[in-house]
Amino acid sequence: MNSANQHRKTRIPENTGSSLEIRKAVILARGLGKRMRSPDATAQLAPDQMQAADAGMKAMIPIGRPFLDYVLSALADAGFRQVCLVVGPEHTAIREYYRSISPRRVEISFVIQEKPLGTANALLAAKRFAGHEEFVVLNSDNYYPVEIFRALRMLGEPGLPAFEREILVRESEIPCERVLRYALLQINAEGYLEKIIEKPDEMPATTDDREVFISMNCWRFSADIFDACEQVARSARGEYELPEAVQLGLSSLGLRFKAIPFHTGVLDLSHRSDIAQMARRLAGVKVEL
Repeated sequence: MNSANQHRKTRIPENTGSSLEIRKAVILARGLGKRMRSPDATAQLAPDQMQAADAGMKAMIPIGRPFLDYVLSALADAGFRQVCLVVGPEHTAIREYYRSISPRRVEISFVIQEKPLGTANALLAAKRFAGHEEFVVLNSDNYYPVEIFRALRMLGEPGLPAFEREILVRESEIPCERVLRYALLQINAEGYLEKIIEKPDEMPATTDDREVFISMNCWRFSADIFDACEQVARSARGEYELPEAVQLGLSSLGLRFKAIPFHTGVLDLSHRSDIAQMARRLAGVKVEL
């Protein structure tokens, strides 16, 4: 991933004994894309990019080819073979596109989240797809380095990549004010997630040379997460949020999540102003589906 891959080498944990060869991934592609639909006179978009942005279809924004193709290719490079896309009933263009190209490296299926009730509710739509296996979950509007998917696939237990804040901002070219909307992570001395704070009011400063870690909503889950998604209450925004379901799992259901520290960037496609940067950063990235 070009400059987003310039980072300190991350040690990938050894498998701890549970299922190593996970093959399933769930991509949350149901969002309404409100920020992407907002006009931005400074963003110079091609007509097909403008059309996708107007529809809030971030996953299908053309960057040589639909952005989601890059995400799916990275998953395939990491060894994932079955991918479930959680979409809305109006997202016929996504379903028609992937059915028309018949990918060879990944088997793509679709489930419908009828109403946009949040990421925890979206994940519940994929419960049958996941079955009793462990699986990864990720956003449809982020491009994560392949090594992150490989690390999760080899982790051997539920967990998540924990992104160091300052490096995430610098290497992803994500504005600091945007990072304020990302969930903060508290990790204990054993390397397990202790607390996740969704949309904190204020980003803490780094003190005593301690790093501040951020979630980019990329996870390895067991089927136990569905209990948390079913029990979590609506957030202040009126949605069922995946970070709050994780916190419920931590505090009430005995779930554990191993945190893998990463000192790297993640590309974010949330606003129209991100499209040109995404095209520049993905230039030369090989896509094979």
